[in-house]
Amino acid sequence: MSGFDTLEESPVDIDCLCAGILFADHVCSPIERIPDAGELVVPEAMQLLLGGCAANTAVDLARVGGRVVVAGCVGDDAFGQFILDALSSGGIDTGCIRRIDGVGSASTMVINVAGTDRRFISTPGANSMMTVENIPTEFVSGARVFYVGGYLMLPGLETDAMVDLFRAARAAGTTTVLDVVGVSADDGFARLSRLLSESDVFLPNDDEARLLTGQSDPVRQAEIFRDAGAATVVITRGERGTVLVGDGVRLRAGAYPTTFVGGTGAGDAFDAGYIAGLLAGEDPAGCIRWGSALGASCVRAAGASESVFDRREAEDFMKRHALPVEAF
Repeated sequence: MSGFDTLEESPVDIDCLCAGILFADHVCSPIERIPDAGELVVPEAMQLLLGGCAANTAVDLARVGGRVVVAGCVGDDAFGQFILDALSSGGIDTGCIRRIDGVGSASTMVINVAGTDRRFISTPGANSMMTVENIPTEFVSGARVFYVGGYLMLPGLETDAMVDLFRAARAAGTTTVLDVVGVSADDGFARLSRLLSESDVFLPNDDEARLLTGQSDPVRQAEIFRDAGAATVVITRGERGTVLVGDGVRLRAGAYPTTFVGGTGAGDAFDAGYIAGLLAGEDPAGCIRWGSALGASCVRAAGASESVFDRREAEDFMKRHALPVEAF
């Protein structure tokens, strides 16, 4: 027994607990091409920005009015302090973030090349030290949504205790939302499947879903995840839109118009928007619209959260632009 089979009633009252990977991102504005060996290519800008699924989703959700707490791990270095300061400045409660002595914080170089997908050079750093014990149960039971971002890059969460925590969260009335990163075609599905059965919403992109299932069709991908136990599966496909399969509902959606600069954080912005829809009581189609709106706003800048809508901007955008959502 893990101790998570039941959760005590919590004095905490928050919209979302975001647990998972936290990064400091070094992001360049789009360059024309990857430099040859020994060659210098000069972008218009190079920025140090907040990154990682849990951090990005938290900041974006707070931007549209969510009350958010983040749980995760950072090192005792300057990047760790940057992550804490950036989250705090975004209105995020960082009291559940553990700072680990003698360990470096996670960091990623994000290389944006015009006309192609971004490239990453990354070290997981302190994220590899995170365990279920770093997620306070009072915040799980006190949250309307419990989101884990970056699963499969968090070996300390691939445990029976994590499954028990998700199960207890659902029993307490908390909605469990799961996203992945660092997917391996070798054993990713087996490692993931143990948590899918306790996930209310699973939110992979189509590339991750293809690696996990071996299937290229998003509907078939979603069906496989559903067969493994996920209640609702949302496959995000960038400019090709979204597919959702859940209990008694199957939806295809297009994509909102936008100006593409960089894709970093777009999936996390979608997650934040989808959660915002859940918190607002939207139906699945409404949640897709919220997710798609925040995702479309994200790609207008090179960084993960620089251009993400606030609540007024998102609502105005959705009023001005129709998003086709069709049952199939």
